[in-house]
Amino acid sequence: MPYGQPEVGVGPWEGPWPEGPQWDPQLLAEGDRRNVVDRYRYWTLSAIVHDLDTRRHDFHVAIENWQHDFNIGTIVRTANAFLAAEVHIVGNRRWNRRGAMVTDRYQHVRHHPTVADLASYLRSLPEPAVLWGIDNLPGSAHLETTELPRRVCLLFGQEGPGLSQPAREACDGTFSIAQFGSTRSINASAAAAIAMHSWVRTHADLSGADAWRG
Repeated sequence: MPYGQPEVGVGPWEGPWPEGPQWDPQLLAEGDRRNVVDRYRYWTLSAIVHDLDTRRHDFHVAIENWQHDFNIGTIVRTANAFLAAEVHIVGNRRWNRRGAMVTDRYQHVRHHPTVADLASYLRSLPEPAVLWGIDNLPGSAHLETTELPRRVCLLFGQEGPGLSQPAREACDGTFSIAQFGSTRSINASAAAAIAMHSWVRTHADLSGADAWRG
C-alpha cells in the first residue's frame, strides 16, 4: 500500500496472549503477514470466514470460465472486498487463481457446469436472486440509471467475447456500463468492480465500522 508500513502485517504478539477460539497460536508466535484488515490480525482462517458470514451482502457474482481467463482471480478478490454472498464459476471447474491473492480462501466459491445450472441454483435459494448479465450488448439497459435489486447475481463473460449466447438467454436482463472513449470495451475485472460498487452504493450500510477505509 502506498501509505502503509513497508512490510505487510505484524510480527509476533507482544505480551500475554489473548484468549478465545478465534486466535491462531502459530500466528501469535510467528506474526501475521497475511493481507487482512487489522480486525482479523492473528485470527484463524475459519474464525475470519465465520465472522464474514454473519454480515455478507445479498449480491452474488458469477464468471464464465471457458478459457481460464486471468481476470477471474481479480474478480474474486473484488468480490471479497465488497463481501459478496458467493462467487460462482460457470464452465470449467479449474480457474486461474493468481489474481485472487488467496482471497478465495475467505470467499464462498461455487462451481456450475452451465449457466442454466447457475440460474436454477439462484431460483432455489430461500430468497431467490435474479440473474443480471453485465455486457455492452445491443439493447442492454444502462446500469447507471437502473437500481440494482438487493438479491441479484451479476454475471460476467470472458475477456474479449463477453457473455456467451447461452448466458445471454439465461439472464433476466443485460446491462451495460456507459463508455465515452474510443475503445469497444473495458477490462472484465474493471467492469465487475464497477457493477459491484453500484450495488454497494445502493444497498450497503456505510454507517458502521463494517465499512473499513484502511
